Amino acid sequence: MEGKRSTTFSMFIIGALFFVFGFVTWLNSILMPYLQITCNLHPSQAALVPFAFYIAYFVTAIPSSLVLKKTGFSNGMALGLIIMAIGSMLFIPAAITRTYTLFLIALFCIGIGLSLLQTASNPYVTILGPVETAARRMSIMGICNKLAGIIGILILANTLFSTTDGLVDSINAMDIANPNRDVLLQQLANKVIVPYLIMTAILIALVVFVKAAKLPEIQEDGEEDINNGDSAHRSIWSYPYMWLGVLAIFFYVGAEVIAIDYLKIYGNSLGFPTAVTNRLPAYALSALIVGYLLGIVAMPRWVSQRQALVIQVLLSIALTVVVLCTSGIVSVIAVIALSFAHAIMWPAIWPLSIHDLGRHTKLASAFLIMAIAGGAIMPIIYSHMIESCGNQTAYALLFVCYAYLLFFAVSGCKIGTKKLRN
Repeated sequence: MEGKRSTTFSMFIIGALFFVFGFVTWLNSILMPYLQITCNLHPSQAALVPFAFYIAYFVTAIPSSLVLKKTGFSNGMALGLIIMAIGSMLFIPAAITRTYTLFLIALFCIGIGLSLLQTASNPYVTILGPVETAARRMSIMGICNKLAGIIGILILANTLFSTTDGLVDSINAMDIANPNRDVLLQQLANKVIVPYLIMTAILIALVVFVKAAKLPEIQEDGEEDINNGDSAHRSIWSYPYMWLGVLAIFFYVGAEVIAIDYLKIYGNSLGFPTAVTNRLPAYALSALIVGYLLGIVAMPRWVSQRQALVIQVLLSIALTVVVLCTSGIVSVIAVIALSFAHAIMWPAIWPLSIHDLGRHTKLASAFLIMAIAGGAIMPIIYSHMIESCGNQTAYALLFVCYAYLLFFAVSGCKIGTKKLRN
């Protein structure tokens, strides 16, 4: 009974951290159009917003795993929150000076903190219970993540755009050389200061909370006695399914970021009112939550983690066809529905990629976190496709992502597993 209470409490703490992940991560869907106006950016330049944020995972994931070996899970999470707070504070001078480079540095810093947090928390959730129900626990964390994203998007959209439609129209109507335009741009830039001051205070408060909670350290399978078990004498390079899972995370995150972060921009390109486009990313995150709830109920009761992944990838392919072959509101709804199809992907890919790794689990988790860089690379490609062939046609890039994910779900996740178990 005591162990069950400890596990429940640990899940509650990690759920709070996933809430923070979502609140910070999905603000990019609002920040891109905001910075595009404030800093006079082309679409390809605005794409550096997700690039700066997600490339931090690639750069710092391995160092994060080394830090965690020294600090343990709990202290590593606290350190990640501190780094995020520093990044959040950098938004204030970035807004005051309207310096795009400083905005990107702030986002990169937040990404570093999140990389450390994710490297600690994802394997923590996976090994906190039976591997067969890992996707269910990951889905619960996903709900916390996306619910926070909805709240964050609505708050920031309301702060930056809902009462500034006239201001934005005035800015767009003015010549770039007009000195009054800079005054209005500064007014718009200043609106980001208070939200990020509040975010900094919340992150610092969470540091105190995590330290006070004293989360128990959990050993991965195989760490108790490294002389026993297959993982004790095998190199991490001898697990093909794990490396294929790394690439699966890369394409999954790339597809998810494109489907959500560019929704407002896509809606704007179709002439939808700002009041509507501000809410489109929140609708997509709501669709993700519905998908997570379905995953919690279905896995592993009705379908296995792998079967669910196959189904969701096929649904994603079908929805992308609808996005490309329809127009207006139908196409937008199909993009929103993609998020529903994406919901089970992360919870399924992660446990399929790290099962039976034993002492290699932390390092493998770091490689999987590095693959979140797909959210940096794929939007860059997508933004260049927007400039060459338009917002709608650019969604064809998603077929590349889904083709690989289908391969991983059907056969890639099984390559090398039988050999290891025998």
